[in-house]
Amino acid sequence: MATLIAILLYLALPQRLLIGPRYVLPALEFLLLISLVAINPRRMTRQTRTSRTLALGLVFLIAAGNLFALGMLIHALVTSSAKDGKSLLLAALQVWLTNVIAFGLAFWELDRGGPVSRTQLPRGELPLADFRFSQDENDDAIEEVADGASKKADWVPTLVDYLYVSVTNSTAFSPTDTMPLSARAKCLMSVESVAALLTSLLVIARAVSVLQ
Repeated sequence: MATLIAILLYLALPQRLLIGPRYVLPALEFLLLISLVAINPRRMTRQTRTSRTLALGLVFLIAAGNLFALGMLIHALVTSSAKDGKSLLLAALQVWLTNVIAFGLAFWELDRGGPVSRTQLPRGELPLADFRFSQDENDDAIEEVADGASKKADWVPTLVDYLYVSVTNSTAFSPTDTMPLSARAKCLMSVESVAALLTSLLVIARAVSVLQ
């Protein structure tokens, strides 16, 4: 559902912000999504090298297409070729929301080996974590908090948790309660923060000025 929303948001962008014809990139993303659903039609329980590559490729396409759209939007504003403030505000919102989804999916796919590894492998066999959630260190808190901790309840993060990380990073421009641990997590969060900052400060500010 998150991927479909990102595809629809891309389709709704103005043509001048897109890479090539409107339907080419979304069609490719949709084909990759169908392939992944065919491998795991109900739950994420199976993973091969091919499916892992397809999943990461899908996330990369969504993120790259959106960052390109952001660049084109900024270029249109800097060159004063954009006059319609309402369409700019809408496009900025679409780019920001797609940014949240794309990086949330990236965090979800990369952390601790991905969604299949997190749910199918014993904790001792999981790759090193890219993120430290509050549940990972709450086992010594008061009982009603500790009962939901990773160590006691075998809690693992889901897509909602990673989307939350992405939202807070896009609004605060920094980590909040979930800390990046690996270099790739820090790099991804940095790129997302800069993209969100540009969207919020430059694009929206210029759009509002056009409205006045």
